[in-house]
Amino acid sequence: MTIQTNLTGLDLRAEIDRLRKERNAVILAHYYQKPEIQDLADFVGDSLDLSRKAQATDADVIAFCGVRFMAETAKILSPDKIVVLPDMAAGCSLEDSCPPEQFAEFRAQHPDHIALTYINCSTEVKALSDIIVTSSSAEQILSQIDPDQKIIFGPDRNLGGYLARKTGREMLLWPGVCIVHEAFSETELLKLRAQYPDAPIAAHPECPAVILDHADYVGSTRGILEFAQTVTGDTLIVATEPHIIHQMQKAMPGKSFIGAPGADGNCNCNICPYMALNTMEKLYLALRDLTPRVEIEEGLRLQAKKSLDAMLTLASGTVGRGDLGPVRAG
Repeated sequence: MTIQTNLTGLDLRAEIDRLRKERNAVILAHYYQKPEIQDLADFVGDSLDLSRKAQATDADVIAFCGVRFMAETAKILSPDKIVVLPDMAAGCSLEDSCPPEQFAEFRAQHPDHIALTYINCSTEVKALSDIIVTSSSAEQILSQIDPDQKIIFGPDRNLGGYLARKTGREMLLWPGVCIVHEAFSETELLKLRAQYPDAPIAAHPECPAVILDHADYVGSTRGILEFAQTVTGDTLIVATEPHIIHQMQKAMPGKSFIGAPGADGNCNCNICPYMALNTMEKLYLALRDLTPRVEIEEGLRLQAKKSLDAMLTLASGTVGRGDLGPVRAG
């Protein structure tokens, strides 16, 4: 049988809608996806919230428009559903920074530490961890851990450093970073603030400390969206992947949202190259062919699920709510 790969002239939106019904599929889109993908998704949101929403549906297929660790999380929580990712090359710099073999060796060197691990990691690293955290749940989880318990936090050193400064809790940090949030420039951000002196800055905690120090609000993607709705002025500067601005513009069309600049004076370098690999064409093909498909060995899945379950036990109320922490004074 010849598989059609020439999609010229195909109404992709209509075909995706048709396949969604035929496959009994649910389409998930992270906030960092392109607007056309966000607009056709059944759910748009943070990675764990999306996986939980898909788990609660009667869908047979989950098409996850995000990156690989997100699709793997959906499979961990919904093992009986088919999970497809439009482009299996859609990885994550944080995941890449923390190879499982090296993380296992690091843990072995610090046997008196427990591992709090940011959800932006591979299934294998989740299986090596004690508790998975999100940017929304991490602080609440930290507050429930015995102050004398030593902690490894990985793979994001910026998020770990932010939590350490905010809570006063010492942690051994794995040296990973998100290439998107690492690209923001303090010099260019200050130029932008001088241009818009009344505009608050909202930043994701994956940003370096020199960016977070200037933020009026620090929180998860969902938290930033919720903060935007509380801003009384007409302009907000946003220091995270700029595709989240699409949801802000839809919810608050009368306000202006400006992406924080990178070192070159614009935000183009802050578009996630991994998220950008997903396209309408690839989503259509994934639904048509049910591939690339995410598969996880059952023993590994169950071990990884333990660390996710630990998070949900300690902080289930944070999922999908965002981190509505205190706004910086002054």
